[in-house]
Amino acid sequence: MQNIEKLKYPIGTFKIPENISKEDITLWITQLKSFPERLKQAVLPLSDTQLDTPYRPGGWTIRQVIHHLADTHMNIFIRVKLTLTEDHPIIKPFQQDAWVELSDSLNYPIEPSLKILEGIHERLAYLFENLTEDDLKKKFTHPGYNKVFTIEQVIGLITWHGNHHLAHITNSINL
Repeated sequence: MQNIEKLKYPIGTFKIPENISKEDITLWITQLKSFPERLKQAVLPLSDTQLDTPYRPGGWTIRQVIHHLADTHMNIFIRVKLTLTEDHPIIKPFQQDAWVELSDSLNYPIEPSLKILEGIHERLAYLFENLTEDDLKKKFTHPGYNKVFTIEQVIGLITWHGNHHLAHITNSINL
């Protein structure tokens, strides 16, 4: 049996670079732009049985992961907009484990969430590409983690988050 940590973090945990370069941001935005299509390519051929299979023992189903991605990336979009328009906001966390147990995450078709991700990523990429150096340094506080994040860190984090869950899906399909 595979190591449970490798199943939980197939691409490793996100490590925030000490100094985030313009090249880092450009790479992350490029990956962010391509994510919805890469996800669609992986999941649209799947049957309902495959979508309703957990990606690891004790993990969410692939269907739940897809809906979770839409939920989380919508929240990140709002957090970025709040950070750009307010002075160091304290954002509202959400209970992701409870959200994935709601009927829309358990039973609903994946196509609407894929559409949400397509639109959110297009908007985020445009927004991120047009930020100033000062904008990239703007901060919010996440009380759930008791941590301060900058927008440039969030660009890396959302990109990692998508790639992380895409690896969950593709690894589970290839088992």
